Amino acid sequence: MRMRFLFMLAALLSSSAIAIIIIFISLKGISPFMPDYQYGQVNFLDFLFGTLWRKDQGVYGVGFIIINTLVSSFGALLISFPLSVLSALFIVKIAPKKVSAVMTTVVELLASIPSVVYGVFASGTITVLVSKLAASFGYVTAGGSSLLAVILLLAIMIYPTITSLSITAIRSVDPDIELGSLALGATKTQTNFKVVLASAKSGIFAGAILGIGRAFGEATAVAMVAGNKMFGPTVNLFDTTRTLTTTMLSGLKETSGLDYDIRFSAGLVLMAVILLSNLLLNLVKKKVGNVK
Repeated sequence: MRMRFLFMLAALLSSSAIAIIIIFISLKGISPFMPDYQYGQVNFLDFLFGTLWRKDQGVYGVGFIIINTLVSSFGALLISFPLSVLSALFIVKIAPKKVSAVMTTVVELLASIPSVVYGVFASGTITVLVSKLAASFGYVTAGGSSLLAVILLLAIMIYPTITSLSITAIRSVDPDIELGSLALGATKTQTNFKVVLASAKSGIFAGAILGIGRAFGEATAVAMVAGNKMFGPTVNLFDTTRTLTTTMLSGLKETSGLDYDIRFSAGLVLMAVILLSNLLLNLVKKKVGNVK
């Protein structure tokens, strides 16, 4: 009974902390759109669908930033997700035990690297590669800072998260399901792709949801290679870009005023984007075949 009480208390404390954060951000984020806002009311539609963010002109539009955030995050997921799933399948089902143990350790180490280290790596390596690639196509970049650099950086950062959860999900698949598939005449490869991965889809998509969440929420590393473009949206892979998190990060030096409060509004938009993206991934998960 005591342990049950302790678990319930821990759950209440954690959920209360989340609720307090959401309430605080909501109150601060909604205030610029209220008629009695002390620094001048901001038009909500102009904010939500705007294509320009200029602090010096008092113009704050996040419409193009939302698009940039979605493009960079889902672009990273498009690259990282198949690589992560295939890596996890290799580690669990194909690689020898010693190789599997080493690769699992490497993935865990990648997951523990601080974001700023990834950012330093990206600003010193990925941007150089992107700059050379752009030059080969006749484009000029801002020192390599671009949408493509952000996508590649985020793909690297979310790779260990998706891979780790995929490894756990694949290892939890009932061996009897695999044996049944093999007994029916399926090859090992067919069993791995059509049975094992389908059975582990919940864990794999949980990894995808956490991965896309990290991609949406990454700020410091992305700010090092994004370029913080003030208008958009950005569709050119070699052009600079701007995300919701880098927009919020750039105003940390502010402590009051419209420029400070409007970044809480951007935070509210970010939470809505993450929620809708998670719902979308859950719908995709339901479309994947089930194994009974």
